[in-house]
Amino acid sequence: MRQTFGMIGAALALTLTASPALADKALDRMMRGESYLQGKDLEKAIEKAEQHPLGSAQNPVRTTRPQGQRLYLSRLRCSDGKAPSFYRQGNVGPGPFGNIVDLYKVSCGEAEPRESDVYMDMYHGGFIESRIVPGFADSTPKAEPVPVKEPTG
Repeated sequence: MRQTFGMIGAALALTLTASPALADKALDRMMRGESYLQGKDLEKAIEKAEQHPLGSAQNPVRTTRPQGQRLYLSRLRCSDGKAPSFYRQGNVGPGPFGNIVDLYKVSCGEAEPRESDVYMDMYHGGFIESRIVPGFADSTPKAEPVPVKEPTG
């Protein structure tokens, strides 16, 4: 039910901000888990967004579907090494890539950063953001380089 209401809200926001034909095209792509902007247009928008901090309204974290949002947020670690709590506050309308953006409230309790807003765009099918929003650490273990021996013979 909650997911359906979110999609209805997305469709309504697009209808209010774009022509009906563009809104239909955007909604079709979003329903397939794809970004409204594609190709060179998306590349330009990403380049422009990179001028802002990752996770901000101007540069939302790009993920794949709600599962990707939760997976990304579950990687974050607070200054005490613990995972923060988070919840989806709701969608905040179209973002820099032409998609509906979700706002997550992220809390570390007494650790830093205490309270954070993390904006996320879940319409980037197959994309996995490897960077971490400012103020947090990453729980993903870093792979150690493996020495390569020169072949003999």
